[in-house]
Amino acid sequence: MPMPEAIARQLTEEQIAFVKRSGLKAEALQPGFVRLRMPLAGNTNHIGSMYAGALFTLAEIPGGALFVTSFDVKRFFPIIKEMNLRFRRPASSDIFVEATLSQEQIVALQDQAEREGKAEYELALELTDETGEIVAVSHGQYQLRAY
Repeated sequence: MPMPEAIARQLTEEQIAFVKRSGLKAEALQPGFVRLRMPLAGNTNHIGSMYAGALFTLAEIPGGALFVTSFDVKRFFPIIKEMNLRFRRPASSDIFVEATLSQEQIVALQDQAEREGKAEYELALELTDETGEIVAVSHGQYQLRAY
């Protein structure tokens, strides 16, 4: 059974010390859908745009947030196998990311992990600024594993 939203929010925003220090906020945490925001304030680099590590964090965290809102956390756990990030333009505002998995994908992944011990899935994400402009794109390879 997925976690209640309040617990999912606490885990998403506060469980990892770096994420907590960054100020990342979960704006939406629903089964199959998450929307996260990384504030520019406190996450700038030497030229005043968002630090690459903050952008990478924003691209990586949705995998865990989707996990706790969508999968049976008592039967499965997530692993990130690979992640890449392609920068398209400087990020000079708060940055947003949305990630989705359909109910059909969630059921199929859990069924496969139950049968085979693991199931792999990909998240291709766009990180956007306050105007909706894409500042970076990411591709993550995740694995759902059975306990």
